[in-house]
Amino acid sequence: MGTFALKDPDSIGVAFLGVGRIGRTHIQTLAGIGNARIVVVADPDLAAAERGRDIARAGRATSDPLEAIGDPDVEVVVITTPTSTHASLIEAALRAGKAIWSEKPIALDLAETDRVVTLWREARLPVQLGFMRRFDPGYVRAKELIEAGELGRIEQFRATSRDTYPPSVDFIQNSGGSFLDMCVHDFDLARFLVGEIEEVSAWGDVLADERFREGGDIDTAVTMLRFRNGALGVVEMSRHSAWGYDIRTEVAGALGKVVVEAPHKTQLTFSRRFGFEGDHYESFPDRFEVAYRLELEAFFRTLAEGGTPAPGPDEALETLRVSLAAKRSWLEGRPIRLDDVTADVPA
Repeated sequence: MGTFALKDPDSIGVAFLGVGRIGRTHIQTLAGIGNARIVVVADPDLAAAERGRDIARAGRATSDPLEAIGDPDVEVVVITTPTSTHASLIEAALRAGKAIWSEKPIALDLAETDRVVTLWREARLPVQLGFMRRFDPGYVRAKELIEAGELGRIEQFRATSRDTYPPSVDFIQNSGGSFLDMCVHDFDLARFLVGEIEEVSAWGDVLADERFREGGDIDTAVTMLRFRNGALGVVEMSRHSAWGYDIRTEVAGALGKVVVEAPHKTQLTFSRRFGFEGDHYESFPDRFEVAYRLELEAFFRTLAEGGTPAPGPDEALETLRVSLAAKRSWLEGRPIRLDDVTADVPA
């Protein structure tokens, strides 16, 4: 891809930025990837960076992410910092000529995302965004069946995402809202499995936690999708679930359907007294543990083979456009066509 070339595909120097909750998940995964060599771990909290260094058995720790990006032994930058920093760090890494793996999103606004995408196209460097569900074995198999024509013409898409616990007040106020932070995964799956979306209609309300209303957000939503290929879809979202992390996806066609779900964390059903019981996943780190590993393995394998990682910034831009359309539909109480989403939604 472009002029990017690794010094040694079997030992790729990495700068790891951000050792928060999701960062700890990723750094533990990265430490087990054979051709990834973590040179430096960076976090504004130096103690956190040092803990990350110990987990990854990295060379050193620093509180300065820009200094880490500029390290001459670094060829790849892995970004798991707060959302508000993604765009500036991606830009710094692109300008330094480094390959990039970054958690989604690039940014919460269309203009900033578009600017970074333009810079990426000019730089022609490998960049992958962290839409991990694309790498979950169930979704990978669903994609294979759909592309092979086993479902026939696709007619309907349905996704349900319910978080076990609502986020903190600070997160609610800085996440961009539930359509951009949570529904974005299902919108990305809709594009991945079915195709581009033409129009959305969204409804949302606060049904469980008044903190969302105070933060100008919602905790419950339903979004209707109209795809360019004629298929129709529904995305259901809730910020709380008393029974556990609840993620389900269905794609139905003229000849068959696929359903992706993981109802039991432990592969066991206990039956007695004319009933049965099992357990649920608690949250995203355990439900998508395999997907988190597979997405990073795919990125480093693709780099070693000289390929183009995916999903890239252009995919992130289009998924953001769907999220913004849904947010605008909720705010304005009307359907929104994706072609009309050329500017950001007013706060």
